[in-house]
Amino acid sequence: MKKLHVNLKIKSKKNKVDNLKPSPLTRTPLDLSVQFSSSLKPKTLGLFKAIFTKQNINKWIAWTLNPQATYLTEVTIRVVDQVEGQALNQQFRGLAYATNILTFNTSEHFNPQADLLICAPVVEAEAKDMGISLLEHCAHLTVHGALHAQGYDHEAGPKEALEMESLESFLMLSLGFRDPYLEH
Repeated sequence: MKKLHVNLKIKSKKNKVDNLKPSPLTRTPLDLSVQFSSSLKPKTLGLFKAIFTKQNINKWIAWTLNPQATYLTEVTIRVVDQVEGQALNQQFRGLAYATNILTFNTSEHFNPQADLLICAPVVEAEAKDMGISLLEHCAHLTVHGALHAQGYDHEAGPKEALEMESLESFLMLSLGFRDPYLEH
């Protein structure tokens, strides 16, 4: 798979591209990759390949990462089918069903790599049930998973859930999407 890079640049008024100088709002480039399970149905594979483009992934991840999380240098997004999603959820969480996203990272140990597993059939069904686009739901789950990779945990308690969900809402609105926690 090709590695994608998040390069934060701005255009000056003179229409030149200038690299941002190091500040609390910048970070070193992040290696991003996306993988698709070979067992995905062709239609599903096409839908998710159209969504998880270099441009989308760069934007969603760049907006989500805390500049202080410089230890995180690689993020892999893997889009899987129901069988693989259920097997991994059973193996790592002891739950016998496929979930929308699993994040693998031990942020408390400052692991440089995070893996985000997106279960395509679950995500498609959820987007349909919620009446939102697949693009919007994938953006939200990518933001959600990237926050988990930085140590946020909505399952740790009510305070932590409020903190993470508030941040997700802010980030999704900043990316031009609706607040995922409001009724639509």
